Amino acid sequence: MATNGGIIGVSNKTSFGRCVVTSVTASGCLTLQPGTAIVKAAIISGGGGGGGDRAAGGGAGGLLNQQINLASTGGSVPIVVGAGGAGSGFPASCGTNGAVSTFITTSSVGGGGGGRGDFPGKAGGSGGGGGGTTAPPAEPGGAGTCGQGNAGGVGSLRGSVPVPTSACGSGGGGGAGAVGGAGIQGAFPGPGKGGAGGAGLDISPDYGNIGPTCSVFAGGGGGGTRIGAPAGAGGTGGGGAGGGAPPSPSAAGTPGVANTGGGGGGCGSSGPSSAGGTGGPGIVIVKELNAASGMWSMQSQFQAQSQGSWPKFIPTHTMVTKGIFMVGGGGGTSVAPSGGGGGAGGLVLTPNSYTITLCGNAGDAIPITVGGGGAGQAWATRGTSGGNSVVGDLNGLTSVGGGGGGSYTTPSSASPGGSGGGGSGEGVQTGGTATQPGQGGDSGTYGFGSAGGTGLGPGRAGGGGGGAGAAGTNGSGSLGPGPSGGAGGDGKSVIPVMGSLGTPFFGPTNGTFAGGGGGNKCTAPGGAGGPGGGGAAVGTAPGSGFAVGTAGTTNTGGGGGASYDVGPRACACGAAGGSGRVIINFPDARTVSVTPGANAVNPSPGSTKTAVFTVSGTLTVS
Repeated sequence: MATNGGIIGVSNKTSFGRCVVTSVTASGCLTLQPGTAIVKAAIISGGGGGGGDRAAGGGAGGLLNQQINLASTGGSVPIVVGAGGAGSGFPASCGTNGAVSTFITTSSVGGGGGGRGDFPGKAGGSGGGGGGTTAPPAEPGGAGTCGQGNAGGVGSLRGSVPVPTSACGSGGGGGAGAVGGAGIQGAFPGPGKGGAGGAGLDISPDYGNIGPTCSVFAGGGGGGTRIGAPAGAGGTGGGGAGGGAPPSPSAAGTPGVANTGGGGGGCGSSGPSSAGGTGGPGIVIVKELNAASGMWSMQSQFQAQSQGSWPKFIPTHTMVTKGIFMVGGGGGTSVAPSGGGGGAGGLVLTPNSYTITLCGNAGDAIPITVGGGGAGQAWATRGTSGGNSVVGDLNGLTSVGGGGGGSYTTPSSASPGGSGGGGSGEGVQTGGTATQPGQGGDSGTYGFGSAGGTGLGPGRAGGGGGGAGAAGTNGSGSLGPGPSGGAGGDGKSVIPVMGSLGTPFFGPTNGTFAGGGGGNKCTAPGGAGGPGGGGAAVGTAPGSGFAVGTAGTTNTGGGGGASYDVGPRACACGAAGGSGRVIINFPDARTVSVTPGANAVNPSPGSTKTAVFTVSGTLTVS
């Protein structure tokens, strides 16, 4: 099997010249293809170790999955794979946090160590669970990192007196996909139960089937318990199970699975032969998103042929449709008293008789990517931009993800995107620009996106995120009550071009997509979300605490609404953007199939078949 030069660890090459996927399981250097300028990387840090004695499961390593633009094309790039945190031995203590994984300069956060009895879990990528307690208050789980993981579960108190320590159940560690389960309090004379580790996250839509746990990574460790009480199961994605104590099989926590970032299981009791499970080491998975340059020296030709990696001819074919609609994922937002709304995903709408050129032979399965909504972020960190929706490979039709909304500080100004995110009201921050290009068609261009609104510094009013049909509204008013944060820009109706296909196709927004998210304003109402799935912002008076804006509506590409907080918190996340959607019409004579089952093909009015993608998958047409 061919390997990627300069890499330490497993190499998994899926093709030459486009979308090569490489998994890196040990620190070293990865040699990218010549011409590679953009990658998508899943950066998974080491899981946290389990604690000792009535101890909680370790939190999973942070899972950061994002597109990265490289400073230069090709060449060798450094990668660090974080080790798992140590589980507690004897005498009992809390588990150790996992180590950080890094792709060039982008890093995720190591998982938090699980708490021991009467101690809280540690914060991390996902937080460690809280230990079981013999007296109030209950010990909380550690906080997760916004956009990377979830909090650990709380440890339970013992039951009514007299109740042995066995009645205490420790919390499960948080996972990338879910919070850790809470420890369950035992009712005398019955035992408690350890909380299950939080579930991991399935990244197979981006990278295919990869890794030791079938593309599910970063599960939390299960909580331990004592004297025969049931221990918590490890979370899917490599989390280790918690330990019990005699007559249970073992008091020791199970280690997290190697190269998953899974948290270690908590230890059930304290003793020289018992320990919390070690967290699973992390992994970095890299997908090269552009073609190699095609320029070869004689030496490189010889090397490529000897390694079996010489590129083969890649055919192309055309696919005739009766129209394509697609929208990228909407941008997320921050937590701030003057945050901007998330920008909508770029919208592409082609007319009847649209022809697209694709790589491969006619009848081959065509990859369809549905862009995910951008994650909400913590205090003073702008929202994450949404993911691109793509028909075919990167030479195909692309809807650009929406820009993240601006946050509290100037370095966290709004991001550009399909539609730009709204600017923050700290200072005067302009909204992000629209980058959705017009797509070449039979008679014109069909790409739509708008800029985000400008934040108003004197009024501390964030601008609304841009929409496919209109720019986001600027923040307005002086400091204090009224008027409000900027409204999200209007989306665009696709029914005039695509036809009225009904709710199963166009969803709850009745055929209008890509509305921008609203910005918020200190002491005044938050801006409304734009029609087409944009989320509304929260407007709250100082001192009233934290409130989350409305997320962009799923499968509309709507931007998230800005959230509100009077000060920084450990993990108070803003609202996420809505995921994208892809709809393709075909002449009735075609045979059309899609994967997976969440997507659908249905007859439509006007003698067409319609393929609807709400998640990433494949399209086959014959």
